[in-house]
Amino acid sequence: MHITYNNYIFVRINLYFMDTKLTLKIDRKVVDKAKDYAKSKHISVSYIVENYLKSITQTPKNQDKNFISPIVDSLSGIIHLPDNYDYREDYYNHLVQKHK
Repeated sequence: MHITYNNYIFVRINLYFMDTKLTLKIDRKVVDKAKDYAKSKHISVSYIVENYLKSITQTPKNQDKNFISPIVDSLSGIIHLPDNYDYREDYYNHLVQKHK
């Protein structure tokens, strides 16, 4: 028998300079880990949740098909490739090897 304990947390969301309470039902283990993480970073769980929600809901004013989300943008620069790197040739070679 598996018992899941849930914990309720209240999240502060800034909405037009007004704070709003939000009740979430989250697994106790996740809440405990989030609290430990927040404490180690000297921030609140509310701050983490609020900023995550901002990052996934924010849309640029002139949104276009080349828009890069903030999370993806934060990964920019992790991989450094040579200037002459040709991804098409590399992918072609990968396909040739795969279908030998």
